[in-house]
Amino acid sequence: MPSSSSLASIGVGIDTARYGHRVSFMRPDRQPAAEAFTILENQQGYQELRKRLELLHQQHPQAHFHIRIDAAGQYAANLECFLRSLPLPMTISVGEPKRNQDYQKAHFPKRTTDDTESQAMARFAVVEQPQATLPLPPAMMMLREVAGRLQAQVKQTTQAVNRLHNLLARVFPELATITKNVATAWVLELLDKYPTAPRVAQARLSSLEKVPYAPSDKVKQLHEAAARSVGSLQGELAETLVRELVAQVRHDHKVEQKLRKLLQSAFTNLPPAGYVHLTSIPGIGVATAAVLVAKIIDIDRFETPEDLVGYFGIFPEESTSGVDPLGQPLPPGTHHMSRKGNDLVRMYLWNAAFSAMQSNPAVRSLYRRLRAKGKRGDVALGHCMRKLLRLVFAVWKTAKPFDANHYPWEQPRGTSEVGQPAVNENAVGHKPEQVAAEKVVTTASAKVESPPQTGNASAPQSVPATERLPIDFAFLRQQITLEQVLRHLGLFDDLRGRAPQLRGRCPFHQGDRRRRTLSVHLGKNAFHCFQADCQAQGNALDFWAAYHRLPVYEAALHLADTFHLYRNREEKLWKGGSKEKARRAAGVKLQVVSQTNVYKELEHDSDPQQSYHKDRCFVPRF
Repeated sequence: MPSSSSLASIGVGIDTARYGHRVSFMRPDRQPAAEAFTILENQQGYQELRKRLELLHQQHPQAHFHIRIDAAGQYAANLECFLRSLPLPMTISVGEPKRNQDYQKAHFPKRTTDDTESQAMARFAVVEQPQATLPLPPAMMMLREVAGRLQAQVKQTTQAVNRLHNLLARVFPELATITKNVATAWVLELLDKYPTAPRVAQARLSSLEKVPYAPSDKVKQLHEAAARSVGSLQGELAETLVRELVAQVRHDHKVEQKLRKLLQSAFTNLPPAGYVHLTSIPGIGVATAAVLVAKIIDIDRFETPEDLVGYFGIFPEESTSGVDPLGQPLPPGTHHMSRKGNDLVRMYLWNAAFSAMQSNPAVRSLYRRLRAKGKRGDVALGHCMRKLLRLVFAVWKTAKPFDANHYPWEQPRGTSEVGQPAVNENAVGHKPEQVAAEKVVTTASAKVESPPQTGNASAPQSVPATERLPIDFAFLRQQITLEQVLRHLGLFDDLRGRAPQLRGRCPFHQGDRRRRTLSVHLGKNAFHCFQADCQAQGNALDFWAAYHRLPVYEAALHLADTFHLYRNREEKLWKGGSKEKARRAAGVKLQVVSQTNVYKELEHDSDPQQSYHKDRCFVPRF
């Protein structure tokens, strides 16, 4: 279709599919530049597309082609390689199907066809002119292919294990109560030889104990449970079904192992880049690094570590919403990790976090701090996964290996290597002679002018580092409840509602004192203020610290002294009379510090809410 005037740009939208692709052409004025047509996924179809593009180039020599491809599955891979081989002025961008669908619905809301989808992409290409998608090296394409195959195989293995678990619920239901994982090697071997409960009961105990790697105590429990099993499926047919599923699970495990070896081999074949240093992070092996690189592709796609964390869904979500029958806001529910993100990456990160807790100083110190604050093990492990992603971002961005000495991860906050307060002449992680390109987080100076004393004079001051006593925060919280703290402070009688969920006025922020924004759960020993500018929350120790405007350590000392609590398990043992045994358990000689040396008058900040949150800052991010 000849044009009276030459065009500066032409948008080309391609809606890909398994056997063919729909191609549309659009001018900058949103009018068709050529007739849309369909090409087949073969050499003939590709040549037809080439002729059409060359014809348009002859009609409009100055035109630049902006090609937008819908990356539905892997159907666009061959077409993208073909287009990049053409000697024509073009910019190729490969878009996500979700973004393309949203754009199509915005401009063609009443129709969803191949024509409207390709026209929407052509319009997006010529109007928005998105940035070009960089071509992937062949080695990276192979790595992504193997990673995708491994992800599909993992899902297939999980489905096979679930089918076996479902069948055993009717064949030998007691098995799942004795061993949690029915897909372990010794369980599969046992089921292959003795697939039903009657077969297990008829076998000799000595024969069952010959199963490789089978724990003797569990074998004995299985033998006893099989004799009184309530399984309803028995006989040869049931045995055949169990053996077939066992064989399928074994086969899937072998395929997974083979694909993991291929994945590591594909990773080692990648050209040198910043991702080669990922394996220097303790806890991240070759397999985990390969999966991360296959899904991240290019770290420059993410501007901040938070973008990378959000991409893989390593963040908590709360699904609580609405009000109760009385019209009161529902209490904050239990947070769970988001189900967004790639399953394969999350699985490898979970396993990597287990290893990093032992070998990575940054992750290890984070895990210990969270556990000391009373976090569950799985919750703390989720935070460790986030920390690993932040380290991945830093190492890949800087193209430098992980440095365990980059920050004194496991030293007490605000102290130097010898245990003395750190002076901020050269702050940790930042030197004054260097100009920071971005915002830098540094430690605070140890020399702070004391503000005038106001408020409660009975609260303690910060304890010097040389006089600090060891405190087991989790053990301390086990000895006290939030109700005891509220009654001691005279705040419990002000609460209203039905136990264990109560509401009352928050003592931590200024404002309308008539509003009951404080939610207290006596069963969970937790509180939360719903005021937007407050949001104070935590456990009994956090409440005590916020009320008295104390750091956590000094608040723990004050709380223990007020309620006569043990600061740690060794102190309990020592006060019980076995002093030498306590010394051996603690590994150090316990020293009793007089209360006059520990407790002093508190120097209050002008803003109690600012002081409360300031005391909960952790180490600077890597």
